[in-house]
Amino acid sequence: MEGPLPRLPGGGRVTGPLLLGVRHHGPGSARAVQAALEAAEPSAVLVEGPPEGDVLLPLAAAEGMRPPVALLVHAANDPGRSAFWPFAAFSPEWVAIRWALARGVPVRFVDLPAAHLLAADEAPAAEGAEGDDGGSHGREAARIDPLRALAHVAGHDDPERWWEDAVEHRGGAGDPLAPFAALAEAMSALREAHGDGGRPRDVVREAHMRLSLRAARREFGDPVAVVCGAWHVPALARTVPVGADRALLKGLPKVRTEAGWVPWTHRRLARASGYGAGVTSPGWYGHLFTAPDRPVERWMTQVAGLLREEGRPVSPAEVIEAVRLADALAAVRGRPLAGLGETTDAIRAVMCDGSDLPLRLVADRLVVGDVLGEVPEDAPAVPLQRDLARLQRRLRLRPEAAERTLELDLRRDNDAARSRLLHRLRLLGVGWGEPAAGRVNTGTFRETWSVRWRPELSVKVAEAGVWGTTVGEAALARAAALARAATTLHQVAELVEQCLLGGLVDALPVVVSALADRAALDSDVGRLADALPALARSLRYGDVRATDTAALARAATGIAERICVGLPPACTGLGAEAAAAMRARIDTVHTAVGLLPGEGGTTGRWRTVLRGLAARDTVPGEIRGRAFRLLLDGGHLAEGEAARAMELALSPAALPAEAAGWIEGFAGGASGGGLLLLHDERLLALVDGWLTSVPPDAFTAVLPLLRRTFAAYEAGVRRALGERVGRGPAALGRIPGALPPDGFGTSTDADRADAVLPVLHLLLGTDRTAAPTGAGHHEHAEATG
Repeated sequence: MEGPLPRLPGGGRVTGPLLLGVRHHGPGSARAVQAALEAAEPSAVLVEGPPEGDVLLPLAAAEGMRPPVALLVHAANDPGRSAFWPFAAFSPEWVAIRWALARGVPVRFVDLPAAHLLAADEAPAAEGAEGDDGGSHGREAARIDPLRALAHVAGHDDPERWWEDAVEHRGGAGDPLAPFAALAEAMSALREAHGDGGRPRDVVREAHMRLSLRAARREFGDPVAVVCGAWHVPALARTVPVGADRALLKGLPKVRTEAGWVPWTHRRLARASGYGAGVTSPGWYGHLFTAPDRPVERWMTQVAGLLREEGRPVSPAEVIEAVRLADALAAVRGRPLAGLGETTDAIRAVMCDGSDLPLRLVADRLVVGDVLGEVPEDAPAVPLQRDLARLQRRLRLRPEAAERTLELDLRRDNDAARSRLLHRLRLLGVGWGEPAAGRVNTGTFRETWSVRWRPELSVKVAEAGVWGTTVGEAALARAAALARAATTLHQVAELVEQCLLGGLVDALPVVVSALADRAALDSDVGRLADALPALARSLRYGDVRATDTAALARAATGIAERICVGLPPACTGLGAEAAAAMRARIDTVHTAVGLLPGEGGTTGRWRTVLRGLAARDTVPGEIRGRAFRLLLDGGHLAEGEAARAMELALSPAALPAEAAGWIEGFAGGASGGGLLLLHDERLLALVDGWLTSVPPDAFTAVLPLLRRTFAAYEAGVRRALGERVGRGPAALGRIPGALPPDGFGTSTDADRADAVLPVLHLLLGTDRTAAPTGAGHHEHAEATG
């Protein structure tokens, strides 16, 4: 390893090791590496990366391989302990690998084996293994940033801008080794001043690199090229005794590993994602590397196309003007070419009218981008990953880096299979898709998903591989394990729902058995009430997904019966917060009971419980009012019974706080209470009369609760109620014989009511001739009395 970096003599082959120090994911470095390799024609190429990937290197030239991709290495017995080595099309290492494979030149990785990295205490889990822009793959905290240090020496406060000017915008003319010689000299000065730069682990890594380089020179001769982070070049050029290097590597812990290629994204190459060796603008760098000429003009054209797709008009004249402005800004700022800063400023001024809002779209979609790489189908992978890839192809559900909405109709076989796959993956911890908030109704034929593939999901798939070789087998085994490990009834109830959503019928016996065991041991009404809604929703899947839920129905009915027995005493003597929580549980249990099969004893017993709660003085007013409201909405109260109950609850003998709680439970805004008061004048009059009779000191105490109740009403409902009350007692029907309020007649107008029937028939798709209209309808109603 004698001497510093060798120079290229007169266009011939070099006679010593060719050390090409680069910046990871730098398109300028990638072009320079390409030129240097073409000129030097080395006998072998060594690349910074884990030797576990050597057997996978030929796949880099496969037809189905499209960067960005990453080499994933994980512990064989613990896939969660893993590390990535990402490569983009503009990564110098990727260019070197492809160059060697295209020419039949041997290529190998020479970094410290990942087996040692993953065995170390500080080994990252599912994180990029690379470090800063100087080329180190470590993640130690106290260390210098070589790129920033060089920019500072050159008089620049922006290292990215300095790098663009010094490397990315440099032309290809001249000695192809000149940039590497200059960078090696600068890094040598930095290492003389800062030693290991706060990277003690790099000393071990560089010892392994030197040993690998010695072995390659013995096997292939001196003209061996090494492509590595520029930070490592001075260490590789130094002469170090072999024994010293071997001593550093002796006794290092190691684990058995497995490796494979996985798709990567430009977004995960961005430094903002937390990737230590990331760049700020991978989309821009990819453009600089692939654009054959006129990069600024081509970039502006892409931006204009994106803005037009989003509905923002951009004319060709504006594109031309933006290019001119970017070039002018580069000249004023003394830059060799317009960079990302100049193009961004020009886009803001010309295409975005000075607004940063559309500029954020450009930064997200183009400057960073959602490019997702591809890996050949025959690439080594865990069996579960191969099965997932097969299902993705069969269901035409392509992984994409950009988030998108997926609407599924479960009556279609392919959509139903997609739904099962996404639910099974969620059960396995692979969050490829998430149900869209507020839009998934699991009791109907439709589901809405938000799907987005992230590179780290490949690790999740590898981790889930311990449960089985196919998605179905793994999900079944995982469900059974979760059922046995569940500690609460609510956990098992949610697991039942997940199994039915994922079509895991074979897991139901184990899960339902665990459900019955937990339910038998749990006597807390609150936990029983929390578990019942998920079970009741699950019972509806028998219709949608053709699943036999008889055993589940028996378990759910048993839990409902126990709630009916335990709820009345559980509602006694509750404080304000506990009463509000119990009221919410009563709402969910009421909905769940309505979903239980049959109209038999459980539904009747639940109505009896509600009546008992409504009449029980020891139950908080909020719960009593809510029980009455549920009975009223269900049509289980006699005419006038609700008004009589309100009169009693709001009587002068009732405490103001209890009365206000009753109103909150009965007419709370979330339950449509405003419309109820608006259309029932007697109830509104009772509330108005009670409010005007509350003593001033008590009114102040109940005001927060009342404000919460009425503030939840929609603005139009509040306005209509205010207008109704503002017209005085006659408008509320509190004066016998008074004329009805404005907008209300003395009787029903049958003709006006029947006028909406054609529209209803059209919406419902029913036979219009089946219902009489107009006066005939009114006469028929009177005749049948």
